Amino acid sequence: MAGRKNTTIDVLDHDPGGGSTGGTITAYLLHRAKPHLPPWLGVAGTGLAGALGNLRWADSAAAGAGLTLASVALTGATWWIGRNTTQQRRLHSAITVAAGSAWLTGACLAGPTAGPLDDLFLMGGPVVALSWNVRMVMRRNGDGPAAGGGDKGLLEKVGLARAVIGATKVEPNRVTAKVALEPGEQTTEDVSKVLPRLASALDLPTTALRFQPDPDSARRGELVIVPEDMLGEVVEYDGPSNLGGSIADPLVIGRYDDGSPLLLWLPGDPEQGRNATHLLIAGGTGSGKGDGALNVLTEIVSRTDVNVWLSDPKSFQDFRPLLPAFDWAEEGGAGTEAMVEALQAVIPARTRWLGAHRYRQWTVQAAGRQTDPAHSCRPDGSACGCEGMAFLVAWFEEAANTLRALGDDAFTGIAQEARAAGVSLVVSLQRPSYDQMSTSTRASLPSVLAFGCDPRDEGFALPESVLDAGAHPGAWGNRRPGYCYLVSAGIPEDRYPAPGRTRRFTTRSMDVMEQLADWAAAHGAPMDPITAKAAAATVGNAYTHRTQHDPSTPAAAPQLHLVDAEEDEEMTEGMWLDAEDDGIDPDADLPGDEPGDDAPLFGIEKGHKPSPEEARILFEEALEEFEEQGRMIVGPKDFADWCEANGYSRPWVSARLKDAALDGRLEPTNETGRWRIVPALAAA
Repeated sequence: MAGRKNTTIDVLDHDPGGGSTGGTITAYLLHRAKPHLPPWLGVAGTGLAGALGNLRWADSAAAGAGLTLASVALTGATWWIGRNTTQQRRLHSAITVAAGSAWLTGACLAGPTAGPLDDLFLMGGPVVALSWNVRMVMRRNGDGPAAGGGDKGLLEKVGLARAVIGATKVEPNRVTAKVALEPGEQTTEDVSKVLPRLASALDLPTTALRFQPDPDSARRGELVIVPEDMLGEVVEYDGPSNLGGSIADPLVIGRYDDGSPLLLWLPGDPEQGRNATHLLIAGGTGSGKGDGALNVLTEIVSRTDVNVWLSDPKSFQDFRPLLPAFDWAEEGGAGTEAMVEALQAVIPARTRWLGAHRYRQWTVQAAGRQTDPAHSCRPDGSACGCEGMAFLVAWFEEAANTLRALGDDAFTGIAQEARAAGVSLVVSLQRPSYDQMSTSTRASLPSVLAFGCDPRDEGFALPESVLDAGAHPGAWGNRRPGYCYLVSAGIPEDRYPAPGRTRRFTTRSMDVMEQLADWAAAHGAPMDPITAKAAAATVGNAYTHRTQHDPSTPAAAPQLHLVDAEEDEEMTEGMWLDAEDDGIDPDADLPGDEPGDDAPLFGIEKGHKPSPEEARILFEEALEEFEEQGRMIVGPKDFADWCEANGYSRPWVSARLKDAALDGRLEPTNETGRWRIVPALAAA
């Protein structure tokens, strides 16, 4: 790769002068003159060779024949060697060699001062040397054409013969060259089309070349070449970059191919003119999307002014070590439905709070107690002292399942309104195609972290302008895990098509993740009362009775065990004892059959259904049972066991659900046939 790097730099940047040799005027002049000395040294050498040759071959017929043949051969060889250069450079080189060898032949045979030879040398030599100096000056002129270098021949090969290479900037493992195309004949789109051929000409991968068009011109831009892939080395995750910092600080999730850090911002910054953003994480199987998600999530939970709600239908396969760091985590299903409903209610509540405290968007100051009169909700303008509101990240892992279950409308509404409320939506899925999410939802996710994918899916993952600039995630597929492109607010646009790579999570990273989760549980931001109240009022026990992960107690799977005599006694007294069972001897034999044991429920004939009022009471008890379990999103299918036990059909349940909605006990959701249970206190 080192050889490729040097070749590329030589092609695009002719700088034979090297570095400065000193700080004086004389040193500066010598430094500037050095690139122009070779033609003059060639003229002087030719004159010296003619004088020395005359001492040996004066008046020699054989030497004359040999020198003439050598002159013709050298001129022909120069013309043949220059076949791969431009026509002007080839002709200039052949004329120079022919003139110099002809004069040398005459000087060796007749003497350098014979006849007109001395005058030809004194006049022709400087002219030839100056012609090459002029050529060099024209080539190095940033506003003029790149006349006659390997770069011009290279562009000619790929169909951009009339393009102009201007000022070139050389950095470690990065060459940036300004390109100006022929007016009226070429546009920046022509450069985007020939990038693969240009990469082939330079013997580099297609991802090593990017072209960034000038937004103010249709024919100018910058060509960026990164000849050496610095992403080949795997870097394991070893901890967060800014433990205890703010979510407003950049998240360091990897590195670019030139070694610089890969940075991501979620909240906005009014001082920088940066808007808050939502993030789409996309990549095929084996592309490293899971490790990329962990890089982002571990950076988030390491900050002290952010809360995380997580939905993961994969049962937290990747995220389980981080569970103590989350305020709310669901595995999918009804829990995720409740989370989406809560999120829809939380957004307007948070927006009202921010507006009342004079925040146009969430900032770091909003996370702390409001002691600044400039952010007071009191009419008199004095400091209100309200509790702060941390940033909220709603993360939906493997969101294709959730999108299919809930529909796009829920996500589209959340994405369009959440940024103003200090909420970032993170959606992770393998293939963000139109059959997985609607174009409206995709358009509401402006930031994307795109990993390797099928070449046919590139257009779903990245904007067209980024693909035209040289981004090519389809070239990786699952062969380069962790390789990615990041498009987001706060990142310079010329970085969009630059490949990056996230850090890899291994079994050694598990301990670091667990320690980070324990730290976040102890030092992270508590959920603010506004958000907590809105969530509890909307989904009740689904939020208030959400699983709390104690970092001091390792998670353990439920186990069956025998109840010994001592435990059995404990279950017959105290909090475990039902009041109706008080006075019953657990060791006594069961009584025999008594009259009335086979009487039907509610005292009616066997096989007869309860009365409408009794059925309403039974249905309300079922709703209360669901609410106690935290299952706040229900539909007819959730009552299958209840219908079988009580002898009701699904259409009857559907009718009762509609009645309960009219009574205010249920609220419709975005999904047809699914209802949200209104908490009992809120319904009353």
